[in-house]
Amino acid sequence: MSESLIRLSEVQRRTGYSKAWIYRLLKEERFPSSIKIGSRAIAFIESEIDEWINQRIAESRGEVA
Repeated sequence: MSESLIRLSEVQRRTGYSKAWIYRLLKEERFPSSIKIGSRAIAFIESEIDEWINQRIAESRGEVA
């Protein structure tokens, strides 16, 4: 698994979600937490995003109870 950091724009590209929807999921604790990398910048841990995406795929295919 990769411990690389990816920016919000890459998370949006990978998930297909808008910035507003990602922030809503973050607030509801239904999305991997972001980390602060600067005074006005956040990033996400790539492996956590990949795992989250894989869980959504498994759920949609009925592979997770």
